[in-house]
Amino acid sequence: MVTRLQQVVKGAALNFRRTPAEISAAAARLTAWEKQVHDKVAAQTQPTFANTIAPLARLENTNGGEAALISFLQNVSTDKQVRDASSEAEKALALSRMTSQMRSDVYGAVKKVLDDTHGLKELAPEDRALAESMARQYRRSGLGLSADQRAKLEHTRKRLIELGIEFSRNTNEADGVELFTRAELAGLPDSYFCERATETVDGVEKFVVTTKYPDLVPVMQMAKSEATRRRMLLAEETRCPENIRLLQEAVALRLDAARQLGYKTHAEFVLEENMAKTPNSVLEFEKDLRQRLDVLADSEITEIEQLKRADMKAANEMYSGLYNWDFRYYSNLVKERKHKVNEERVKQYFSVEPVTRGILDIYQDILKLRFDKVENPPVWHPDVTMYEVWEADNSAFLGHIYLDLFPRQGKYGHACVNPIQNGSENSDGSRTYPVAAILANFPKPTSTTPALLTHDDVITLLHEMGHLLHHICIQTKWAHFGLDSVQHDFIECPSQLFENWGWEPSVLQKFAVHYKTGERIPKELVAQLVAAKNEGAGLFNLRQVFFGMFDMAIHNTEDASVDVEATYKALREQITRFSGGSGPGCGAATFGHMMGGYDAGYYGYLWAKSFSADMYATRFIKDGITNAQTGMDYRREILCPGGSIDASVGLERFLGRAPSSAAFLESIGVGNSQ
Repeated sequence: MVTRLQQVVKGAALNFRRTPAEISAAAARLTAWEKQVHDKVAAQTQPTFANTIAPLARLENTNGGEAALISFLQNVSTDKQVRDASSEAEKALALSRMTSQMRSDVYGAVKKVLDDTHGLKELAPEDRALAESMARQYRRSGLGLSADQRAKLEHTRKRLIELGIEFSRNTNEADGVELFTRAELAGLPDSYFCERATETVDGVEKFVVTTKYPDLVPVMQMAKSEATRRRMLLAEETRCPENIRLLQEAVALRLDAARQLGYKTHAEFVLEENMAKTPNSVLEFEKDLRQRLDVLADSEITEIEQLKRADMKAANEMYSGLYNWDFRYYSNLVKERKHKVNEERVKQYFSVEPVTRGILDIYQDILKLRFDKVENPPVWHPDVTMYEVWEADNSAFLGHIYLDLFPRQGKYGHACVNPIQNGSENSDGSRTYPVAAILANFPKPTSTTPALLTHDDVITLLHEMGHLLHHICIQTKWAHFGLDSVQHDFIECPSQLFENWGWEPSVLQKFAVHYKTGERIPKELVAQLVAAKNEGAGLFNLRQVFFGMFDMAIHNTEDASVDVEATYKALREQITRFSGGSGPGCGAATFGHMMGGYDAGYYGYLWAKSFSADMYATRFIKDGITNAQTGMDYRREILCPGGSIDASVGLERFLGRAPSSAAFLESIGVGNSQ
């Protein structure tokens, strides 16, 4: 790993230090410029690609990065005023973008370019794809409707923008907090209590436990007390109850918007653009997978039930069933007892800095890249690290990446990648370089230990790094075809592909070293981890099926009053086999995907996994998991095109054939014969 000084950064570093006033001014400037460009396009008397499509695309090239940056700050800033200003700016930008997309005069100019079939054929492939994509976006925005109908649709979509921003703000800002005695947290390791805040209640010292991931997940996995686990799950599912109302309203408005555009359901509208194409394809996929997984889950449930019955008997309590707060605890217990996997021991070998370096090395070797750490980087928080990304042979600078890995107040609460600036070609032939950030919530370092990751955290980091490098490796002329334009049931594929390296013993032993002794992770510990990989795969993947089927239940319906909360609770119990109990709260309130762009698209996680498993087995296992030529084929066919081609085209080029689900089914422990 090479370290470079900040002043030799080739691509200009972005400025994340913005005041609320500067954020508001930037949003006003961007929306004004957007209107000017659209006014000029609308005034064209003889529309062509050069005077109509290209100016609109150049607007995305030049404005997109600044717009994304000021919207991004709501997820990371420690200043609530900045976060609020960022949320308001995002709303203003989204409303402006929506208004622009619904301008019939601009659409008229774009349509004339599309109607010139001869001129269209003369365009370069990416330019032609751009023109077709823009025309399709205008049609899907309602430009085929009457003026009155467009006004109604515009009102609906404005409200949807407001709902999405409010839902996200609630999720980021509201943390559940519970107080527990040490006895109530029996089962948690000593490290969990190191530097943990305490409060004294009626003379009794209690530990402060929040719903942030580093607090919540260990309790759900290791706390022996069922009452403790139940309280924590309840705290998570009741921390922003107002979000149920917001999601309920959004579901009805999405259906209304789809109907206005001539679709029966919102899912029908969304899936038209995806690889799946129709709701029936998704439902058949989920149904088939559920049936296969149910076979695995039958035996897994029996095993878990036996453990809980034994615990209840030992405590002289009645067994009343399996509940949602039991899932992680007993799944972890099975893994420990059957495979001797002790997560606390495993963590000692996964200190965040060597793990990060090791993961970057994987991507360097396979994709022929180089990551140079920037010293004293201009970032939004001291925890953040910044890297330049270069071609391994130093022939080209590719972009900047940021890693923001630890939780804090007001920060986005899960793990994701935020594309901040798309790569694009400037009119003078130079490039605007892509920029993106990983936001995660891993355990923080303490005064006595570095930040230590579970193996699940390592897989998460590999996954998010896959998104990050997908964004950086896109090499398109137009920012229009950046990461967010990739079909949503394929976009998880590149990130899921690289999870596989986290299960390869030869890879783990390169970077997993004990944080105290420097000893490499013992081979027998790696073998235990690998042996436990598919332990509980039936129940784990049924949870993914549940999320996908809930998504379809509320978005592939013609019933505008479908009950979001009741549907969530009923399907969770039916599919996952665990009861929610009779208490308040609903996990849909913090199911951010439903308001963050994955509506009618959550199935894509498992759908895309079918492709990633196929690619790994067919090319990387066959050619060698560190084969750089295979990695470069992957870069060329899968990553570089972004959304400029249909994902199935690049997939078949890389595989040399149509994709198959056989490797995926085998990877999760079910076969074609089941």
